[in-house]
Amino acid sequence: MSTSKPTVLFVCVHNAGRSQMAAGFLRELAGDTVQVYSGGTQPADSVNPVAVEAMAEVSIDISKNIPDKLSPVTVQDSDVVITMGCGDDCPFYPGKRYEDWQLDDPAGQGIETVRVIRDDIRTRVQELIGSLNVQA
Repeated sequence: MSTSKPTVLFVCVHNAGRSQMAAGFLRELAGDTVQVYSGGTQPADSVNPVAVEAMAEVSIDISKNIPDKLSPVTVQDSDVVITMGCGDDCPFYPGKRYEDWQLDDPAGQGIETVRVIRDDIRTRVQELIGSLNVQA
């Protein structure tokens, strides 16, 4: 790996829901054992308020996060790239570990639906941490 600790990049179209929740969980659950990035191919102006609410319910604050434009440099510098619904818009670089997480988009969804998406993301992040061989 490129650094002493693995780098993980979460990518979705708007960087406003799924990728923000995943990054929030990885930061919370892995602490400083993993470098965490997120970005979007077409970033929104703000994080989805229902995603913020759902994460607040599990004591993770993503309210101050700002959707970020996906940078090719960030992809190249990451050890693991997790894509979530960006399809062909997500860049691909040989030699990177890629996972495509099939998750419903929380955009326009109510809190009950977003809670299910949030809980699915938490489970996937926990499995990811196990595969990174870090002491979380």
